[in-house]
Amino acid sequence: MEQPLAVMFGAGNVGRGFLGQLFTESGYRVTFVDVVRPLVEALNRRGAYTLQLVTDEAVQEYTITNVSALFPSDTEAVAGALASCAIAATAVGVNALPKIAPVVAAGLERRRLAGEADPLNIIICENLKGAPDLFAEMLRPYLSEEGRQYLEEQVGLVDAVISRMVPIMPPEIAERDPSFIMAEPYKILPVNRLRFKGRIPEIVGMEPKDNFEAYVDRKLYTHNAGHAMHAYLGYLRGYTYGYEALGDPVILGLTRQAMQESSEALIARHGFARSDQYAHVEDLLRRFRNHRLGDTVFRLGRDPLRKLGPQDRLVGAARLVVETGGVPDALTWGIAAALLFDPAEDPAAMQLQELLRSAGLAETLRRVSGIEPGSPLSAMIAERYEHLKQGCWPALAAQAAD
Repeated sequence: MEQPLAVMFGAGNVGRGFLGQLFTESGYRVTFVDVVRPLVEALNRRGAYTLQLVTDEAVQEYTITNVSALFPSDTEAVAGALASCAIAATAVGVNALPKIAPVVAAGLERRRLAGEADPLNIIICENLKGAPDLFAEMLRPYLSEEGRQYLEEQVGLVDAVISRMVPIMPPEIAERDPSFIMAEPYKILPVNRLRFKGRIPEIVGMEPKDNFEAYVDRKLYTHNAGHAMHAYLGYLRGYTYGYEALGDPVILGLTRQAMQESSEALIARHGFARSDQYAHVEDLLRRFRNHRLGDTVFRLGRDPLRKLGPQDRLVGAARLVVETGGVPDALTWGIAAALLFDPAEDPAAMQLQELLRSAGLAETLRRVSGIEPGSPLSAMIAERYEHLKQGCWPALAAQAAD
């Protein structure tokens, strides 16, 4: 019997470095859809690719087989694959979703016209709250009236939380083998149980959750917040890599404290077990220190305008802490450090610095982060901002690393 087909839009870090492995281990053959010609050609030439899973202690190499690839411009072939597949997923980046909407819609129309009885679930692996509903709105203009009804009744657009860390491949490796990918071994994929249509497929690592919003918040305010903390603090201390920054006891202490502050807020808001949440923090700190991934503070910190948004990793976590009765002490050190992130090669960082020069700190916080001038949170950030500008760091932060 032929293996069921999974169609994976995006053959990048998440597609090739995570979902491709999960689908293959679950018995699917995988067709990737991607725009990068050398990558598509390499996947088709070999019918497989190499996935290297790395920790500080070990390197394991796997060959992911039974794969092929298509260009999204090949509408006929992509639509045919969607019409016959058992499951699909997207990991193309939010800005690229509008570009794949026409070909996805064509596939749904073909599936409908073929009389395919089984619903199609598409796992939306994009770093944005509400991505499934956003993608549905993008699909509707390309669908017939019957197609829009089919979308509502027979297509599950399922949001997911992606927590596997996959580094950017160095150019020399990509030139030698465009399909090679490296990642950490972490293999858990929380998905929104309530968004599936029909039977939920059994996929290795996939964990359907009823209270999915809690896991979205946990990813953003624990994982992403932790990344941002040691990236921005590490940049100020002159470190290149995230694992180097976490070797600094002051940065490690502040990062752990910030993640514990957001953890208490998440426990209060969503009911996570304290022991589980604190174990999650320590596991993340261990994973962040994986030197083989080579994650840089620049990559982790770039685009501070977005990452200082009102509901994003640092400001959103600080707000949640305040709302649940806590004090965002360490988190406000991280926000202050983000305001000082100024690498010339990051256009968003340059925009932020220009706004600070022209509008001042209080107004910048209002415009970028939605923090009102004169509020306690604004005052805390301003105090820490001035301290960091003068090179003054919290003397007790190192104790939190013990």
